[in-house]
Amino acid sequence: MKTVLIASLLLGLAAAASASEQSTCTAAKGTFLTGTVTSAPKFAAATQTIQGIKLSHTKLSLRADQDGKTYDVAIDNVFAIDYVKNASTVPASLAAIKVNDRLELCGAKYTSGVGIHWVHTNCGDVPTTSAPNGWVKRFSASGTVGSNIERSQTYCYLWN
Repeated sequence: MKTVLIASLLLGLAAAASASEQSTCTAAKGTFLTGTVTSAPKFAAATQTIQGIKLSHTKLSLRADQDGKTYDVAIDNVFAIDYVKNASTVPASLAAIKVNDRLELCGAKYTSGVGIHWVHTNCGDVPTTSAPNGWVKRFSASGTVGSNIERSQTYCYLWN
């Protein structure tokens, strides 16, 4: 009985936190998703280079709590907190995401297909629905949400 009560309390706290996070995402002009990772992070080589910086991505799949759909998630590596310039591997912070982990995303849904991108800082620009001030956050085992893994502004100058 005590275990059930504690689990219920944790779920209630997570739901309240999620509502607040959803409001923050809406204010940042993003689409809010929470869900379970269904495919591990994979490196996607850059198709574009700006000022010698390769704009590679990390790709994974997430089954969303909101609608049960499986979303392709495209994460820009240059915004990862531990991005290594022009590396050909997934940044360690993103590689730490495993199948069955729980994530919280704020970003822009694909205009075609089922996916989400722009899950990173927008470098202080005024957010729009096509360029929100997004994020990728992992839930801990206790249900608390972590910090934004995609908050680095080191390469913001590429777009300014």
